[in-house]
Amino acid sequence: MAADYDELRTDVKENQEQSLQALQSASAPTAKSVVLELDETDGLDANGPGGEIVAEELIIQVIPQANDEFTCNSCFLVRHRSQIAREKDGVAYCTDCEG
Repeated sequence: MAADYDELRTDVKENQEQSLQALQSASAPTAKSVVLELDETDGLDANGPGGEIVAEELIIQVIPQANDEFTCNSCFLVRHRSQIAREKDGVAYCTDCEG
């Protein structure tokens, strides 16, 4: 007797029917309740991470690009000249982007 291997097994069919019935019987949240829930969580993030206001000024020393460095025109990272893969019309690309 030939077997149809494309046909679903009976236990798989039963599981699919049960899960479909479970999904149909489950109550989905209404659009209004979802919006209210999102509004509540947005109010918690108003003060920044951790819920506290940080009034601290950051001081960062900016170091200019050295003569042996270039800025990749693809990833915009400053890299050493030894990592130039291609340079055309004054535009350089690093080995990671050209790789």
